[in-house]
Amino acid sequence: MKYIYDLHKTMLRQSMVVVYEGEVTQDITKAVLAMTERNMDAFGEAGNVKRKVFNVMVECLQNVSKHAENFDAESNAKNNALISIGKDKEEYVIISGNAVLNTDVQMIKGKIDQINVMDDAELKALYKDIIKNGSMSAKGGAGLGLVDMRRKSGNQLGYDFEPINEKLSFFSLKLVISRGGGE
Repeated sequence: MKYIYDLHKTMLRQSMVVVYEGEVTQDITKAVLAMTERNMDAFGEAGNVKRKVFNVMVECLQNVSKHAENFDAESNAKNNALISIGKDKEEYVIISGNAVLNTDVQMIKGKIDQINVMDDAELKALYKDIIKNGSMSAKGGAGLGLVDMRRKSGNQLGYDFEPINEKLSFFSLKLVISRGGGE
């Protein structure tokens, strides 16, 4: 059981506040958000920072619940995923991870790359355009969540895709939110 201690040391070293791995349901989403809120209250975090972190986490959890693919053939879990939030003196780091179809990887990369090079005015215009004209995917997404996370965090979206098998890749999304204040 040394791996538990090793996991604990890693979480301390990475300043992890909340880590969840498993199926993401509405009840799990509420519980993860409640734990995050309690921890941030205990830190005496500023209200504007709490709102940004909370809003970004909601978007991450919604993306996972809508778009994660099942990669464990032994499990009946529909949207197994990982979400973590870490904190240091200057920022919060939110990371989510879930399986996606390999056929979707280039489309996701393209959306994120497009969003990452936009300035605030361009992001606002894209957000309005998606609301007005966005074509929804079969799972209910038009990229609005990614745009919203980029706008709320104020930082570019980090991402990675790690192949799982010939059908799936593990998609990791990283968002950084400054603790420096300001809206």
